[in-house]
Amino acid sequence: MKTYSKKASEVSHKWVLVDASEAPLGRLSTLIATRLTGKYKPNFTPNIDDGDYVVVINADKLIVTGNKDVTKTYYRHTGFPGGIKQRTLKEVKELDASQAIVAAVRGMLPRNKQHAERMKRLRVFNGDNHEHAAQQPEQLKVGK
Repeated sequence: MKTYSKKASEVSHKWVLVDASEAPLGRLSTLIATRLTGKYKPNFTPNIDDGDYVVVINADKLIVTGNKDVTKTYYRHTGFPGGIKQRTLKEVKELDASQAIVAAVRGMLPRNKQHAERMKRLRVFNGDNHEHAAQQPEQLKVGK
């Protein structure tokens, strides 16, 4: 019996809709990362990018457990000496809540040649409305 290997011509991307107000940030981002990589498919091939397009709505209603609103910290560096900046999750949610979801999913995807293409297939919106109704995304339930 030979091992099946998917070809680039056999790739089909589905559109999936996820509501961010249904589950905590960690559970939400693991589901999104699995969908972006395509690892849930039975004919997953690591060298072929066969993941789905993921549309996330209600990012402004993001749920976190415990005291993470004030203890979870996001760091960035300006590039200058002593230029490290930090923000709490609460501050990030006030500025743009979608960036917290993007950062969580980015951290769960493997750093390889497919990373940038997978991140392009993630669309995050702060409200109920999204601009991908024409693609007819299928609603996904996230377990709590």
